Amino acid sequence: MTFRLAHLSDPHVGPLGRVRLHQLIGKRATGYANWRRGRSRSHDMTVLEALVTDLKAQGAGHIACTGDLCNIGLPSEWETARTFLEALGSPEAVSFVPGNHDAYVRGSLEGLLAACGRYTGDDSGSWGRFPYLRRRGPLALVGLSSAIPTKPFVATGRLGAPQLAAAEALLRALATEPGRPFRVVMIHHPPQPGGASPGRELKDAAAFTAMIARAGADLILHGHNHVTSAARIPGPDGRAVPVVGAPSASARPHGHGAMASRRASYLLFEIDRSDQRVSVTARRRGLDASGAISDLGALDLDGSDLDRSDVDASNLA
Repeated sequence: MTFRLAHLSDPHVGPLGRVRLHQLIGKRATGYANWRRGRSRSHDMTVLEALVTDLKAQGAGHIACTGDLCNIGLPSEWETARTFLEALGSPEAVSFVPGNHDAYVRGSLEGLLAACGRYTGDDSGSWGRFPYLRRRGPLALVGLSSAIPTKPFVATGRLGAPQLAAAEALLRALATEPGRPFRVVMIHHPPQPGGASPGRELKDAAAFTAMIARAGADLILHGHNHVTSAARIPGPDGRAVPVVGAPSASARPHGHGAMASRRASYLLFEIDRSDQRVSVTARRRGLDASGAISDLGALDLDGSDLDRSDVDASNLA
């Protein structure tokens, strides 16, 4: 059987609603200033709408969204985020994990999950807890949260020892099931050491990669860097696990060559299982050089991560 999985990330849904003065305390004050100075012009909701329309026409069996629905974690953004997820599909058809902008200040993540928690629903019936497990077709989707509040100009993430231990137990158990499911891990921050620049990295990336080396996974999806990327980390017995990053789904079109990796796009994975063998291919769809939504070609899952100089410098914390 062939299963199609779509992956998009970092839509930064806008525009911001009315901001009250008492809400601009701490990190929100600097974030709002960054938004007014330029970040609002980096994200185009018309582009995002066109991208979602194209994605829904591709007949994906499931959609993975790896965070940063919000911009500065305002209460007014939580319902906007829910509306965006509903436009993508039902909670049964879409799985969400939060990003650092979704946990911008204390209380932001809790507010967002109160509005959008059904998109993090575990098959057991709970929601808003991480890791969660969802089975869809041949897939077992494991959702992790690296979203934590941080200081101004910092966009780091952390999983924490309890979440890592629970994720390892889940992945190990899935590996022993008859007809082993295809294990997809979703996380916002690039999970490998060196996957993001200092001040933006996953703090326990080394612990995560050590866990994957023990427990294994078949595909790891992330966002955060606002570029398309592909890397590999070791799994059990030396088998490499693809780590794939999606760009911002609302990025305005700009640049050619390497800069094209920053244009708004999403990824489509074809997971083909036959005679106990599984093959995976990936393609990009998004803005081409003319500004139209089109097929941007295959993504090399055996490739190496993009050079750090290609990270979107406008993605300020």
